[in-house]
Amino acid sequence: MITLREVTKLYPGGVRALAGVSLHVEAGELAAIVGPSGSGKSTMLNVLGTLDRPTSGEVRIDGHDVGRLSDAGLSALRASRIGFVFQQFHLAPGTRALDNVADGLLYTGLRPAARRRRAAEALDRVGLGHRMGHEPHELSGGERQRVAIARAVAGEPPLLLADEPTGALDSASGDGVMALLRGLHAAGTTVVIITHDREIAASLPRQVRMRDGLVVSDSTQASGATPTEVR
Repeated sequence: MITLREVTKLYPGGVRALAGVSLHVEAGELAAIVGPSGSGKSTMLNVLGTLDRPTSGEVRIDGHDVGRLSDAGLSALRASRIGFVFQQFHLAPGTRALDNVADGLLYTGLRPAARRRRAAEALDRVGLGHRMGHEPHELSGGERQRVAIARAVAGEPPLLLADEPTGALDSASGDGVMALLRGLHAAGTTVVIITHDREIAASLPRQVRMRDGLVVSDSTQASGATPTEVR
């Protein structure tokens, strides 16, 4: 699902956010990318999600060589293959949950009725079928994150990237969101969670730890599983 080979990312001023990262994630994995602030994990998210192009190195997502795709091609890849969940929910205020989710399918080419049908199915999937007509201000933090997850999976992407998905939630709501992400993984979605929370990372089958723009450890290697490329 994900292959990175010697990926670097430099920003103006000589800031090196990624310093030669190699990583392999199989389809169907549930993994955490964990590290302190400034470790490079947020840049890793942007590269994995094709939101940002690397300065050098190779990035392949679901078999697609990102470096060979045009901007339009990258947009199409994101729309069809990648779902995003962020710490801040990014829901449109004054808009029903159903429409917030349906709007996430605007670039799929589906007709409005089909988008609403998929949105309703996704909200049912995350346990919010009874809250479809509610606007964000009428929902709890945990419910708003569930709407955001429904929006991310409504197009049935094979890869879900979650950036600090529990960071804005209380512990009970956070536990509910993590249970939901595990359920999506159990149903076949590849889920990668970017977090600074060591407890969350430790609860997942695989932990990839970053520091100073490098992968410094990978639990698949420590456990003797099939080796992954780590620099």
